[in-house]
Amino acid sequence: MNLPLSRLNLGDFTVSWLRGGTFSIDGGAMFGAVPKVLWSEKIDADNDNAILLDNNVMLVQTGKNNIIIDTGLGNKLTEKQQTIFKVSSPWLLPDDLETLGLATKDIDTVILTHCDFDHAGGAVMLDDNGHEVPTFPNAKYVVQKDEWQDVHNTTKRSANTYWPVNFAALSENQVTVIEGAYEITSGINVLQTGGHTRGHQIVEIKSQGSTAVHLGDLLPTTHHRNPLWVMAFDNYPLDAIEEKERLIRFYSDQNAWFLFYHDIDCNACRLSADYQVTDVL
Repeated sequence: MNLPLSRLNLGDFTVSWLRGGTFSIDGGAMFGAVPKVLWSEKIDADNDNAILLDNNVMLVQTGKNNIIIDTGLGNKLTEKQQTIFKVSSPWLLPDDLETLGLATKDIDTVILTHCDFDHAGGAVMLDDNGHEVPTFPNAKYVVQKDEWQDVHNTTKRSANTYWPVNFAALSENQVTVIEGAYEITSGINVLQTGGHTRGHQIVEIKSQGSTAVHLGDLLPTTHHRNPLWVMAFDNYPLDAIEEKERLIRFYSDQNAWFLFYHDIDCNACRLSADYQVTDVL
């Protein structure tokens, strides 16, 4: 259930959500140590205990730059993978760009918050001839050094989510490997947080006194706003708790919009200092 295309005006910038595919994943894994009796009050699970998640790619337009944040599931999933992950809505990112008067070649920057398949699956696509090609041929792909190292040195755990097929078609000069805080362009910065993965990064967007932040998989849905509600997928859960608590307080003080990638009901919201949802987009 991808949400209809939505747009947030943020000063001189706009943020649009594009359809990156919808899938279902184990609810227990998404909420870690939180008992089902609690999380099931927030979101429905099917007979297999799976919950529905969107993968809504964000397009940030500054007037000079067209920036993509994460890339959705892509169009390379096999039939078996589509069945395993219960893909219920396809990856329509190119179509949605066309609706906005853009093409994939018009994107100049792709920010990967991290490289799990559901975030990096659309970095490379199958073209009309079935060949793997960079989805955004003129873009630089920005990824943290720690993350990129882990992509190329997978463990038994990370091999299940860092898939070579999502990166093999990218040339070396397309990938910008950074360390820590980095300015994408004036008003848009990334900050390394760790927590979910070692090289996980977030995106801060500021324009004309307005602020938005995408906390990636530290805050995948509004239901994860309690700092203690972390995922079993988080490789460093104590770091995730600490960072989420710090960042929500920091950005709540700025009346910032929190942007969501996985939430099926909410693209963005504001949060109070005690983690309550206020404005909703």
